[in-house]
Amino acid sequence: MTNLQAFKAVACEGGFVVVEKSEDSRVLWLRRATAGSEDRICIDYPTNTATAYWATIPWKINSKIFRDATTLQVWILSRPVVEARS
Repeated sequence: MTNLQAFKAVACEGGFVVVEKSEDSRVLWLRRATAGSEDRICIDYPTNTATAYWATIPWKINSKIFRDATTLQVWILSRPVVEARS
């Protein structure tokens, strides 16, 4: 499994869903609802990285770049998720 496939697998296992793919298939966007807003991940094929974006307070956007799937998985597990209602 390539690093990029690992990024996508870890994100999907963490509740993220694919929302957009660039026309040239070089960038993949995923999102997941959280307690406060939503988290997004951009998997960038040219740079072989994943960048996570999240808000801590309204209009304060944070980001972190990941170079391997293991550290991305640790970050995903540390984020609160909205529970599905039955």
